[in-house]
Amino acid sequence: MNPVVSTTTTPAPPVARKVPFTRTFHGIDFHDDYEWLREKDNPEVRAYLEAENAYTSARTAHLRSVENAIFREVKARVQETDMSLPVRVGGYWYYARTQEGKSYSQSCRLPLEDSHSWEPPVIDPQVPHDNEHVFLDSNVEAEGHDFFALGAASVTLDGTRLAYSTDTTGNERFTLRFRNVETGEDFDDVIENVSYGATWVGNDTVYYQRVDEAWRPHEVWKHVLGTPVEQDQLVFREDDGRFWTGVGTTRSERYLLIFSGSKVTSEVWYLDVENPSSELTCVLPREAGVEYGVDHAQVDGKDYWMVVHNKFGVNSEVGYCPVGQISSLEEITSLVPHRDDVRVEGVEIFSDHILLEQRENAVESLYIMKLVPGEGFGDFQPITFDEELVGVTAAGNNEWDTPILRVAVSSFSHPAQVFDIDLRTDQRHLRKEQIVLPAPDGTPFRAEDYTASRLWVTARDGARIPVSLIHRTDVPLDRENPVLLYGYGSYEASMDPGFSIFRLSMLDRGVVYAIAHVRGGGEMGRIWYDNGKGMSKMNTFTDFVDVADHLIKTGMTSPQKMVAEGGSAGGLLMGAVANLAGDRFAGIEAVVPFVDPLTSILKPELPLTVTEWDEWGDPYHDPEVYRYMAAYAPYENITADKTYPPILAITSLNDTRVLYVEPAKWVAKLRDVAGADVLLKTEMEAGHGGVSGRYEKWKQSAFETAWELDRMGATELIR
Repeated sequence: MNPVVSTTTTPAPPVARKVPFTRTFHGIDFHDDYEWLREKDNPEVRAYLEAENAYTSARTAHLRSVENAIFREVKARVQETDMSLPVRVGGYWYYARTQEGKSYSQSCRLPLEDSHSWEPPVIDPQVPHDNEHVFLDSNVEAEGHDFFALGAASVTLDGTRLAYSTDTTGNERFTLRFRNVETGEDFDDVIENVSYGATWVGNDTVYYQRVDEAWRPHEVWKHVLGTPVEQDQLVFREDDGRFWTGVGTTRSERYLLIFSGSKVTSEVWYLDVENPSSELTCVLPREAGVEYGVDHAQVDGKDYWMVVHNKFGVNSEVGYCPVGQISSLEEITSLVPHRDDVRVEGVEIFSDHILLEQRENAVESLYIMKLVPGEGFGDFQPITFDEELVGVTAAGNNEWDTPILRVAVSSFSHPAQVFDIDLRTDQRHLRKEQIVLPAPDGTPFRAEDYTASRLWVTARDGARIPVSLIHRTDVPLDRENPVLLYGYGSYEASMDPGFSIFRLSMLDRGVVYAIAHVRGGGEMGRIWYDNGKGMSKMNTFTDFVDVADHLIKTGMTSPQKMVAEGGSAGGLLMGAVANLAGDRFAGIEAVVPFVDPLTSILKPELPLTVTEWDEWGDPYHDPEVYRYMAAYAPYENITADKTYPPILAITSLNDTRVLYVEPAKWVAKLRDVAGADVLLKTEMEAGHGGVSGRYEKWKQSAFETAWELDRMGATELIR
């Protein structure tokens, strides 16, 4: 298995002009010749990015056959004309359809035939139902746009009104519109520059969020359908730049909740929907370093707040108190005490049962408490499945009063499944399983052909790092294999078990797909996260290197066959690893990479700044934090004496989270200072999530996968 060899002459890479610039903070100078690339509207910047795209295209032209093969494999395996499992809300079953040849989905619904039946209707995925109503077709909305994303698609409980928002540039500023679902006609009301989501209260009132210049959702507004937008009411404003807002209703529809939170502190306000003229009430005033959230439960006819908080332990606990009768977290009654080895992630409340979501042994778990009349709160019982590496989450449970619990079961090696659990009988019904069609050569998919397992690697400071391994069952791990090592390690985000059709194209070429669950992520609880953020961020990078070294030392792979990948904050990980241990890899792919973090974090006007100081530290005001970040910032630590493998950087011009300028500067400096072999691909009409439309996303992923396989020397199928 060798890299595909190009037979064409290697073109010369673009050379970015140098413009001397010095950043001075805390008496420390940093000289930056490429800061001018931040000038997005400068024609020279656009020309440079286009030149980089042309160079990348020329350098990867020899991989077109591999790229096309992967695209064909994915397209062949995906059931293109399909539908989601219907979800019951009010008097309708709601679901989404996809059709072969169309890039986006359709939002559909079907009226209930029997209000007493919770059996989902049997609908042919290939043929629309006679009574089916398509109330939002994203293919129609996307016409004439190079980019399209849906931010909200919320229907009133009675099913008569739709609030939907769209983004056609990728900058995550949405336009909110309203539709009469029954006639299909849009109302005249149009609200520009809003954030994600829209929350209905009743049939004519909607709550939405606006963002400030730094993209922080800082305001909650109330709009009454049919009134001028200029008359909208500002309901809540968060002036602290570290905090952002959220809005929603409890599942009981009794309370409107407004959330304000930073990375380490939160506060919740509520409004009794039955008394809409009442004032917002704060559940508990914010307390620095304390996070809490509430939901509404009714037990034996009494209204309670179910409270998840971390006042007495970082992994959080669950308790309850009467609505309106709490002045401190010390007063609530504990239901689930704090544990050092289990992370409480949340609760979901229904009329006669409560779900507890936890994380233990680096995977998600789900527990249920049935509320028996006259018995008050009971005990939580686990909902278990047999597979070792499996995640169990609640999914599509919109109704307050329901005898059915729907759960999604995810696995690295088995297609996703959705079960309905009848709480009256405890019987489980498999309602849907992800379809995987045969490969282009007719080879059928068999789950038993693939294996997922867990490896534990001891870090240099003694921490045990979980590593997920996914590979073909017939690929032994006691030999040298091509390995894709993936990592993220920020924001307490967890890389949970999940099935990927795209991953099959790698596995079928003998690749072992490894996920390093490094510190900074949330897989092992809040302490795991805390030990990989702020002034402990270096643990994230050294954990990843230690995993790579372990895979090499045990003979599972070699530096000539291992490629690293990460995106966004995981792209920062890739940049740091390139500086620390580039010689361990045959290639590194960094997607929308946060590789110039110090420059960005020092600009309060940017999205990733003030709200991020609780994650990374505040170098703007604290010289010690400045020096710590400067020691690991990928862009600032490029030197000529380091060994860099070939690098592929992917970015988007309209990304508002990690600006295109970061990878652009990084690539220019890597090439100039270290003579590194680097490629930059910029999507000129896209945002943080890349291109839009499933076929364009497949093409982009096929391009990236082909490059990675080439670097691993694994472009040929082994089946």
